[in-house]
Amino acid sequence: MTRSARFVLFLLMAGTMMASAQTPDAAAASGSGGADNPVAQVRKDMSWEYGPFVNGGTGLGNRDNFQFLSAGVQVGKPLTPVLRAGIFSGQFEYGVNIMPLWQAYTPAPHEQTFFYTGGNCPAGEECSFEGPDGGGTYHGVSITPMILRWNFLTKSRRFQPWFQGAGGLIYTTHKFPPDLLVPHNTPGGGGTSVWNFSPQGGGGFHYFIRPKRSIDVGVNGVHISSASLGDRNPGVNASIQVQVGYTFWK
Repeated sequence: MTRSARFVLFLLMAGTMMASAQTPDAAAASGSGGADNPVAQVRKDMSWEYGPFVNGGTGLGNRDNFQFLSAGVQVGKPLTPVLRAGIFSGQFEYGVNIMPLWQAYTPAPHEQTFFYTGGNCPAGEECSFEGPDGGGTYHGVSITPMILRWNFLTKSRRFQPWFQGAGGLIYTTHKFPPDLLVPHNTPGGGGTSVWNFSPQGGGGFHYFIRPKRSIDVGVNGVHISSASLGDRNPGVNASIQVQVGYTFWK
C-alpha cells in the first residue's frame, strides 16, 4: 500500500472513531430526531437510503498502473435499532448496489515474461517465456448484492460515520485482468475470465446537508479475483477506491 493510501485510511478511521466516541448519556442528549438533528431522525426511523454514486481508484502493488471508474445506484436499510457496545454502539444495515458502468484502465498490450509449471517444464521447476500481454480499457457492469454496514452511534447532528464489508460480482466484455493472448492449451495458460468477484471492506460517512439528504464519501480496499474460473487467475490483489454519492432518506 502506498504512503498516501495509508494516510487516507488513517484519517478516515480516526474521524470515524472520534465521531462515534460517546456515552449513552450523550446519545440521549442528541434528541429523538427532527429538522434540527437529521442524523438522529433517520436513526430513530430506521430510514431507507438510496441514491447515485461515482467510484474511482487505483490498483496497488504490481497493479499500481491499473485505474478504475464506476457509477451506479445504492440502496440500504438498517435492520436493527441502536445496539449498545460502548464506543462501538450503532445500527446494523444491509445494502445493495448496481453499477451499469464499470471500467478498468490498464497498460496497452505489450510483451511480458510469463512463468509456468508443468507441460514441457521439468518437474519441480518454474519456467518462463516471453509472450503478448493484453491491455487497454475494459468495460463491464457490476453488482454488489451483499453490503454489511455498521452505522456508528454519534452525537453529531450532521455527520454519520460507518464501517462495512461487502462482496460483489463483475462482468466484463473481455477477459479481465489482461493476460497472455494465446490459446488455452499453450504452456503457461490461455486467459482469465469475463466473470470476477470483488470482496471488499472500508469505511466512510454521510454528511447531512438538510433533513433526509446527505452527501456521502467512502474509501474501500477492493480485491478482484475470478476464483480460477479462467485458465489463469492473476487477479488484482488490492486496490484503493473512493466512492462519492448523494443519498435520499425515506
